[in-house]
Amino acid sequence: VPRRRPPRSDMGRGLLLLLLPLALLAAQAQAEGGAAAAEVKIEVLHLPEVCSPKSKKGDMLNAHYDGFLASNGSKFYCSRTQNEGHPKWFVLGVGQVIKGLDIAMMNMCPGEKRKVTIPPSLAYGQQGYAQIKIPPNATLIFEIELYAVNKGPRSVEAFNQIDKDGDKKLSELEISQYLKEEFARDGKKRHPSVHDEILADIFKKNDHDGDGFISAKEYNVYQHDEL
Repeated sequence: VPRRRPPRSDMGRGLLLLLLPLALLAAQAQAEGGAAAAEVKIEVLHLPEVCSPKSKKGDMLNAHYDGFLASNGSKFYCSRTQNEGHPKWFVLGVGQVIKGLDIAMMNMCPGEKRKVTIPPSLAYGQQGYAQIKIPPNATLIFEIELYAVNKGPRSVEAFNQIDKDGDKKLSELEISQYLKEEFARDGKKRHPSVHDEILADIFKKNDHDGDGFISAKEYNVYQHDEL
């Protein structure tokens, strides 16, 4: 269940440097006593004969999932009723979903189905989440079907794809060219100003030292050792 769902403009949709918004808002669970000892219980319902690639932190996953309250079995979320029934895309292990799902979907392969039980400390904690009828201290059950495991927005491959001259830093020209290629690939009509707005936003959020480049370290929010 994602943490944010503010509908955004076309800025950053589908771009490697920006996170994709998700379909359901998730409240941040507070760290609580006993959280360190809490565990996610994972039951594999179906495992494909060929189980590769396996998901890891920073990968972009495409999945359907249903959420239930463990206390009474009531369903509080179904991804198939959202976004015209399309599976959800999100980046694994970076807080775009509740911590319990980040844990539950590690080392999962396309075609795999899991039933996972998530304790309150790894879900919505003591505050619950009234908007989707999750009470305080609720244990959650999710049934998950994973469709795809792709390299995520901050992967080494993505960085190297943009870094045309191989100098381990991304210039304004390199990112500008990448945006043009992405725009051409998805075929959506955009006002020319959108390109400049996205480019400015990318540097504002990522060029922390203000030198006009996005270094491998600045880009590498998912801590890939390869960079």
